[in-house]
Amino acid sequence: MNELLIGIDIGGTNLRFALIDRDGKIICRTRTSSCIDQGRDAFCGRLLAGISELRSQAHLRGASVAGIGVGVPGLVGSGGLIHASVNMRPLDGFNLSSYLEEKTGIRAMCGNDANLIALGECIYGAGRGMKSIIVITVGTGLGSGLVLEGRLWTGAGGFASEFGHVTVEPDGLVCPCGNTGCLEQYVSAPAIVRAARTLLPAGVQAQNGDSLDAAAVATLARQGESAALAAFHQAGRYLGIAVASLVNTLNLEAAVIGGGVAASYDLLLPSLRKEVDRRCFTQMSGSFAVMAGELGDDAGLLGGAALVQTSMDQTRRSILQTGPSMGSS
Repeated sequence: MNELLIGIDIGGTNLRFALIDRDGKIICRTRTSSCIDQGRDAFCGRLLAGISELRSQAHLRGASVAGIGVGVPGLVGSGGLIHASVNMRPLDGFNLSSYLEEKTGIRAMCGNDANLIALGECIYGAGRGMKSIIVITVGTGLGSGLVLEGRLWTGAGGFASEFGHVTVEPDGLVCPCGNTGCLEQYVSAPAIVRAARTLLPAGVQAQNGDSLDAAAVATLARQGESAALAAFHQAGRYLGIAVASLVNTLNLEAAVIGGGVAASYDLLLPSLRKEVDRRCFTQMSGSFAVMAGELGDDAGLLGGAALVQTSMDQTRRSILQTGPSMGSS
């Protein structure tokens, strides 16, 4: 029987599901509300219902579901334990991987959502053919995932690649994480709006009023408004400073920019590229690429499928290499 995979993207508002084949083709998809405000049990019920629906879709196609990969916003340990999720507090301290395996009987793996976006872009998107990249998602916050030598790098405890909390201003703005001067406070949709409100003439601000958001700032920038351009220039500069340090440390091949602000990638790129070229060794910056993500909202779904598929493939290779156990007949 043909084996398919389920990728799940968990958000504070929506749960998104996709049935995916081993080549990264999305067969079908569905979504429902997270209802996390109703508590863990209600949330898990909706999660299991979505999985059940896609299992039925797989059976209709003469296939089975071999694995489930889930992206969760927050600190997710390598074993699937959700240590902290700001937008999903009822899941704090919950091992979602173990729960899903127990309830479904299917191999399940969970990871940080930005890490899975990185894995998706590396395998199926802008990073195809590359082995060492960082994927940076710029939206309400700044998330990232790091792929080194073709493998998702999650660190000793599974928490690696919190690039948004690299310090770029030692005595800068206070971040909700408790640090000051984090990159996220200077490179995110709210950061761009904050900079624009500081720089834009009063008359332009009055015309936009409370509706001024990052998309509106981008529109103003493309219309030639110098203050709006300066807000993106500032964000690109801070991002370039942080990326340059990472390139000098890891000699990466590329940075892939995704997230909601990726639609304004062209406005960030000039100052980002300038800082990378200025601060990196030329032997590294010369071959380093900066590009926009290709997968959009599907990156996390495809990354979830890739996460569990990679794990299953590694298990199969290990069994083939070691052979059956001595106790087997």
